[in-house]
Amino acid sequence: MAGLLQRVKSKMAIFAHRKARGMLDGEYGSVFRGRSLDFDDLRAYVPGDEVRDIDWKASARHGSPLIRRYVAVRRQTVLLVTDTGRNMAAEALSGEVKKDVAVLALGVLGYLAHRHGDLVGLVYGDTAATRSLPAKGGEAHLERLLGHVDSHTNLAAAPSRIQDQLEYTARNVKGRHLLFVVADEIAADAATGQLLRRLRAQHEILWLTIRDAGLAPPPGAERTPGAGTNSHAAADSYSVADSSLLAWQPAMSAGVRAAYLQAREERDAARRAMLQGAGITEGEVAGSADVITGLFALLERHRRAG
Repeated sequence: MAGLLQRVKSKMAIFAHRKARGMLDGEYGSVFRGRSLDFDDLRAYVPGDEVRDIDWKASARHGSPLIRRYVAVRRQTVLLVTDTGRNMAAEALSGEVKKDVAVLALGVLGYLAHRHGDLVGLVYGDTAATRSLPAKGGEAHLERLLGHVDSHTNLAAAPSRIQDQLEYTARNVKGRHLLFVVADEIAADAATGQLLRRLRAQHEILWLTIRDAGLAPPPGAERTPGAGTNSHAAADSYSVADSSLLAWQPAMSAGVRAAYLQAREERDAARRAMLQGAGITEGEVAGSADVITGLFALLERHRRAG
């Protein structure tokens, strides 16, 4: 069976052609502020690139704009921070298990770090315990990190609480790193906002939210028990938090559906405002198919915010 990192590479090849992967590499390279850089090579200009990076002499010789690309002289440390509680064993909006989406996202960012010569570490856990693996280089190490996330995330795990992993990071991680946080839709509150601001004062932070499965069908959708799981036509589901029934029948009521969707929008707005208020760039993905484009957009927004 192919390793987790090999699956990540395969999906990168499927979801992103060579030029797009090169652009993703370039966006990652711009994340660390003030890193020492050496010139690497030239590539074609694409909309969104910094005009200041255009090599005008080379562009004139080539006949079209070319961008200077740089590589880091000094290694940086990337810390993957993720929730491996049982909430991540539930379905994402795409219908996939959230854990599988998280492993892909962590693998892509970790692989980008590896390609740039950076070190990658991991903080993961649930409400029962938070664990960490030190930052190292190499594909074998990255495979080990992904394996820990994959094996510890299941329905038998303790409940999820990403705040526990963030508090662990704030207490134990010294120096300035890039934190890449992958979690599902957390609720905003004052204590979490304060914790995020404390972390952001020390680290660069990228945050990727994996969207929860929708409990209400879209307006006009029909739902029939036993008709499948891809279009709100499945039988009843159960919460991974307490095994309570998540009946679909009430959601067929227009009033219940509207109230649910409004509550979801309000929760999303509160989370986004909390992260923005802490100076953290957030991206959102519904499933694996969104990870490559979602990470590119996240890295680009982070660069522009800086």
